[in-house]
Amino acid sequence: MSILTDKMRGEIVELLPRYPHKQAVTLPALHMVQDSVRCVPRQAVEEIAQLLELNPAQVEDTLSFYGFFRHEQLPLGKHRLWVCRSISCMLRGGEELLVEICKRFGIKPGETTPDGKLTVEFAECLGMCEGAPCVLVNDDCYPNMTLDGTLRLLDEIEHAGDTNGRV
Repeated sequence: MSILTDKMRGEIVELLPRYPHKQAVTLPALHMVQDSVRCVPRQAVEEIAQLLELNPAQVEDTLSFYGFFRHEQLPLGKHRLWVCRSISCMLRGGEELLVEICKRFGIKPGETTPDGKLTVEFAECLGMCEGAPCVLVNDDCYPNMTLDGTLRLLDEIEHAGDTNGRV
């Protein structure tokens, strides 16, 4: 069974004219896969390589360079929460926020809740120093977060009926 759907293959091919060479399409292709299946299985690496006429090692190089991508042994939960721990966020409670969120859900940074709903991670910097501490939930960044605010946000997202891992 193929990981890349016909739609995904079409979207990847449509990207080719926008980039200087095929290898540059590797990054958006990996994002498509991870958004769809919450990880990047080895088979997807091979399919992307074949589609882009690359060696699988070239795709794996991109995959392994970015900490954002997950291998199939560690898939993401339905939602992904990053807590910034840059110096600005750390000084304004980012570390404590991360610790409390992990305690609340009974996991460690980098882990996913047993029900598969949430993966909690730390980020070195989310670029929102003026709104420290901040969190990134899926693709949306939220400044000036507290534990209560973060938990309310997660509750709202879960009860919104989100089906594709995005807010």
